[in-house]
Amino acid sequence: MHQGEGIKKLDIRSCSEESLETICREHSIAGFRARQIFTGVHRHGAASWDEIPSLGADARDMLRNVLVFDGVEIVREKHSRDTTAKYLVSLADGERVETVLIPDAATGRRTICLSTQVGCPVGCTFCSTGQEGFRRDLSAGEIVGQVLEVIRAGRMGDTGFKINNVVFMGMGEPFLNTTEVMEAVELLNAERGLNIGRRKMTISTCGVVPGIRLLAERRDQIGLAVSLHSCFDETRDRLVPMNKKYPLAELMKACREYCAATHRRVTFEMVLTRETCTDREAYALIKLLAGMISHVNLIPVNPTLEGSERPEKERVSRFLALLMKARIPASLREEKGVDIEAACGQLRRVAACEGPAGI
Repeated sequence: MHQGEGIKKLDIRSCSEESLETICREHSIAGFRARQIFTGVHRHGAASWDEIPSLGADARDMLRNVLVFDGVEIVREKHSRDTTAKYLVSLADGERVETVLIPDAATGRRTICLSTQVGCPVGCTFCSTGQEGFRRDLSAGEIVGQVLEVIRAGRMGDTGFKINNVVFMGMGEPFLNTTEVMEAVELLNAERGLNIGRRKMTISTCGVVPGIRLLAERRDQIGLAVSLHSCFDETRDRLVPMNKKYPLAELMKACREYCAATHRRVTFEMVLTRETCTDREAYALIKLLAGMISHVNLIPVNPTLEGSERPEKERVSRFLALLMKARIPASLREEKGVDIEAACGQLRRVAACEGPAGI
């Protein structure tokens, strides 16, 4: 929301079709104009009133006084050797976040990794974002704006460019900004917008139990990924400070409730360091996930500002083999964008996307 000339202005990208209908009625504008505005912004990617030509000039002039196109803008991008792209996104107040696009050449799918906060308050020890601290939450419009701006950039070279999958796995902890994240989900899922299916979206959390329980209570079909990283409270307390508030027993209970309510599996992310890539952790993980619908992503820790040491490949292979032998579905994640610092734990708001644009 913005203050301008004594009038509160709303970010148009944060507005649902229903809220736009209310605004139109309040200004004696026909209700069908709300559909035109919503479609223009969320399906066609309009970034200014002039890009919605179907809306009459009088209506546009009237609505400029209450609705504003917030300043979400890609200011720099970098491309990895593996085709992953990282975008530095500037916000209206000058803050910045990073967004990652992961194309899959084999299937033609494109997955976008969205930030939900400027920085992160959790402070995981191996994460660059957490090491920088927390600035503020993003609005629903700023979250959706990342998708719209990446699509806008993509359509400059490919008019059929679209996003197939959305993962809330960028900067920040989504369930510490739940209201705005869930509003962003609704906007992305809207039929007259991008119409991205809820089953094509995943929220990643470090273990904020109320957020997991919210998905379970709503029987929401959004995917759930949990950054686990250790199966021992004393280790996880150090690696993921949120564990002190929501320890493993409470976290796993919530995850099992989610599985029972939605019949969807939980993906557990295990960043492996020399400390945690051990038989002891593997056996504890097997016990923790017994009888549960789950999948484990093993992620050898990526280089960060003050990160932990990577385990030897042989240790990672043994960890995976122990899980497979116990029939725990697991895979070694093929990390994308490491060379441009776009992989797990590498996103930052300070000195992000250094180097010439497009490199």
